Amino acid sequence: MGNFAEATAVSARRATPGGHAYEAAVDPRWSVGGRPHGGYLLAVLGRAAAVSAGEAHPHLTSISASFLEPPAFGPVTVEVEPLREGRSLTHARARLLQDGRPRVEALVTLGALTAEDPWWSDAEPVALPAEQDCLLTPPEAPGAGFPVPLMEVVEQRLDPAGLGFALGMPARRGVISGWQRLADGSGWDPLSLLVALDPVPPVSYDLGVPGWAPTVQFTAYIRRLPAPGPLRVSMRALDLTGERLDETAHAWDDKGRLVAHATQIAGVRVPG
Repeated sequence: MGNFAEATAVSARRATPGGHAYEAAVDPRWSVGGRPHGGYLLAVLGRAAAVSAGEAHPHLTSISASFLEPPAFGPVTVEVEPLREGRSLTHARARLLQDGRPRVEALVTLGALTAEDPWWSDAEPVALPAEQDCLLTPPEAPGAGFPVPLMEVVEQRLDPAGLGFALGMPARRGVISGWQRLADGSGWDPLSLLVALDPVPPVSYDLGVPGWAPTVQFTAYIRRLPAPGPLRVSMRALDLTGERLDETAHAWDDKGRLVAHATQIAGVRVPG
């Protein structure tokens, strides 16, 4: 696997007491440090929820999830329980299970998005150097301490202004920004945007706190269908307390329109 559509595919729908269950497989290429990428796992949940909702509400518009335990790579089951189907939205509960244990739980809202411009917006795109002047993130990033296979399937070029941590000189602004494309040339869609909203490295690196930063809770909103081309993605932190860090991400399409934003709480280990 590797292609996003294939890596998030669900199949074998069967009835459950509350709704339907689907089979999927967690792809090791969509991972960071030996664990599945959080945004990718949410995309698998979103795919199953969209299949369950049907053609009337084909697009994920929001998702709020708790990460209970990271699944291993390989087969998983996604259960979808419809909560309410209205004229414009479907609400559902989705759960990713492996070996009979829940690994990710989410509430999902689905509807029909368009590519129209906003009626009003105060979300100016983050200022970045030209894409070719930003630094490509390799799968084996120097100083990371672990492999990032995700960078084989997502082409990410980071703003050099936020990469002082790589030289031992973090800016401590709590901001990391850059350009993102899907490496296979596919266009971004409401599900793949969830991957973009969970970029690596985490903002903790810019605060001088490197290492693993697992997602505890993640909430995302998809605003519109993105235009073809790269995304600008910026992630910012506001507060680090008790080994918990908030991270807020915004993504703008090639027309400079806000297409998605998300907030998550991640675990970090603050140096003693």
